[in-house]
Amino acid sequence: MPRSLKKGPFVDEKLLKKVEASSAGKEIIKTWSRSAAITPEMIGYTFGVYNGKEHIKVYVTEEMVGHLLGEFSPSKRFVRHGGKMQRELEKKK
Repeated sequence: MPRSLKKGPFVDEKLLKKVEASSAGKEIIKTWSRSAAITPEMIGYTFGVYNGKEHIKVYVTEEMVGHLLGEFSPSKRFVRHGGKMQRELEKKK
């Protein structure tokens, strides 16, 4: 768990204000707060979570409550493992 239970989950106050001000599912709520925890009030909203290059759409469902927004917006892209062995395996296919 990233934070102690006595402190509770981190939820960005600006993000909660944006959720309260918008209508459910109608617009994308842009955020740069990847470390904000998903709360039950956020269910049904679509967030644009910034990954360092662009905003990735994340639709919040009930199973996501308790997780962080950054978990659903990958910031690194896996290309592949390289090397001589990998090239040989690709040639066989």
